[in-house]
Amino acid sequence: MALHSLFRKKSVADIQRQIAENGSDDGHGSLGRHLGVRDLTAFGIAAIIGAGIFSTIGLASYDGGPAVIFLFIFTAIACGFAAFAYAEFASMVPVSGSAYTYSYVAFGEIIAWIIGWALIMEYAIGNITVAISWSNYFTGFLENLHIDWLGLKGIHLPAWSQMDYVTASKGYHEAMNLLSSGKNFANLEGSLQEAYYAWTSAPKIGSFHLVADLPALFIIVLITWLVYRGMKESRNASNVMVVIKLAIILLVIAVGIFYIDTANWDPFAPNGVGGILKGVSAVFFAYIGFDAISTTAEECKNPQRDLPRGMMWAIIICTILYVIIALVLTGMVSYESLNVADPLAFVFQKLDLTWLSGIIAVSAVIAMASVLLVFQMGQPRIWMSMSRDGLLPKKFSRIHPKHKTPSYATVVVGFVVAVPALFLNITDVTDLCSIGTLFAFVVVCAGVLVLQNKKDIPRGKFKTPYINGKFVMPVLVVVAIVLTFTLNKDAALRFLKNEPQLVLSEDLIASMNEKQLLEVKTGLEQTDRAAFEKSNSDVEAYLGSLEEEKYKETLGKLNVGEEQMYHSGFSLFSHKIPMYIFFIIVLLLTYFSITHNLSLIPMLGLVSCLYMMCELKLSNWIGFGIWLLVGLVIYFLYGKKHSKLNTGEIRE
Repeated sequence: MALHSLFRKKSVADIQRQIAENGSDDGHGSLGRHLGVRDLTAFGIAAIIGAGIFSTIGLASYDGGPAVIFLFIFTAIACGFAAFAYAEFASMVPVSGSAYTYSYVAFGEIIAWIIGWALIMEYAIGNITVAISWSNYFTGFLENLHIDWLGLKGIHLPAWSQMDYVTASKGYHEAMNLLSSGKNFANLEGSLQEAYYAWTSAPKIGSFHLVADLPALFIIVLITWLVYRGMKESRNASNVMVVIKLAIILLVIAVGIFYIDTANWDPFAPNGVGGILKGVSAVFFAYIGFDAISTTAEECKNPQRDLPRGMMWAIIICTILYVIIALVLTGMVSYESLNVADPLAFVFQKLDLTWLSGIIAVSAVIAMASVLLVFQMGQPRIWMSMSRDGLLPKKFSRIHPKHKTPSYATVVVGFVVAVPALFLNITDVTDLCSIGTLFAFVVVCAGVLVLQNKKDIPRGKFKTPYINGKFVMPVLVVVAIVLTFTLNKDAALRFLKNEPQLVLSEDLIASMNEKQLLEVKTGLEQTDRAAFEKSNSDVEAYLGSLEEEKYKETLGKLNVGEEQMYHSGFSLFSHKIPMYIFFIIVLLLTYFSITHNLSLIPMLGLVSCLYMMCELKLSNWIGFGIWLLVGLVIYFLYGKKHSKLNTGEIRE
């Protein structure tokens, strides 16, 4: 009985009854219905076109070359498959809970809680990431702001007020480590120099360095106020920002196309499939946000018709723009020069089109704000839905009588995002956001598969086209295995044999203490003084210039232990565990596709999203697991007891 209570489900009929009663006797109130297809598409574009097109597209292009367009297309297809599943659920259950509510119907309460908790992490960390990115673009814009007639030559905020605490602390200690290895301060990466200045110039309270990202705090407070004010205001602001950034992107394409040198597209895939797939996390992060549309279901004029259309149009439009921008960028300059934080502005500065790089900087600030708006709008509606079901305190489902928004939840979300944004490192949280989102996508796709043959479920106006997977899935698995061992045989065998992998020079330096660095530096001065001095007595630069065999030979002479030189044994195997999980699940899905005639589209959505999830580092899986464990503790201490399915306020 106790186990059964964990998987108790809500019926679609009860959810629809709840919606009808929301304004009557439980004090929740009802949300205002203001959104149509155009508004939903604009919200989708607002959420998707942000950091991806203004920042991460550069790193992805650097890794994959012009062939990165295939990664954008693959990611769009994966998100498209997931969007079909979202659209089917949104048409069936048109409420604000997104994947959380869908899981309550398909799998039961404990899975719904897990998904809801994962979504809280997704939106919170996504908002933190975007706020930090916005801060970087905004401070860069201020520094490059020149107005001659006012005598303005840029506005420079103190370094400690525009960087988070963790980045400054890590960067300072890494900079000191590299300086100890012989690197000159002028040769440090710009980000490390900035971290050093932020840490050393920060005001101190005792031994505590007061470093905090104040612009990130400012934009979160502003967006939270706008979301609190109402859906109409949020919609209007989003539509204006989308029009502006689409106009800028089309201008970039129109100008950039005349500067394309097709020689830059050769080679098209310089780093092969591995290079293309290296950008999976960055490119997927560029697509995060289309699912936020589903949280606005109760504010749509016709959710069963408009939500599916809005999702699909947003993904299609954004994919076309991503592919064109990637081709234009890699055609204008060599992909090797695109490993920068602001690739669009960088490319036009390099071609002396500084007027356009200034316009791009303004557009980036607007684009980031629009992404934050949609994310900050989505999270309170998840909290609200969980509160309606009794899994969170009732305050979170309170609707403002005038603004018709989940007011209390919106304010709390503002604090939840604002405080960590002052202190957290952006690279530490981006992948966590991706893994939470992908997990939600996987469960929603699985939910469609679970419900596909149930006759007692009321269906909406949209249904995912049915293609019998048993005729396709086994063929796809066989083709994937054959291609892997023909096109990438060596890498596949190394993966299976768990062969030791050589540690990169920069990782090796980072793992050494000051004493080891001094010993290595002294050893290089004795064994290869001329070449070492030619690299400015920089240990990292010297080791990084060596071929693999020479690199191993040099480290051997310097008495660097094999445990530092190689990733090996269980520590290496542990990072492959997510991919082994992927293989097992694919084989199980293939079996069930044959025995249960599973629908192909949601199955492909599940597989492609799970693959991207398994490409993320093991540390992200561990962090995600810890988050889920904290959530389960809260569920068993509060949610399970107060659940309305438990108290009888909602029938199973």
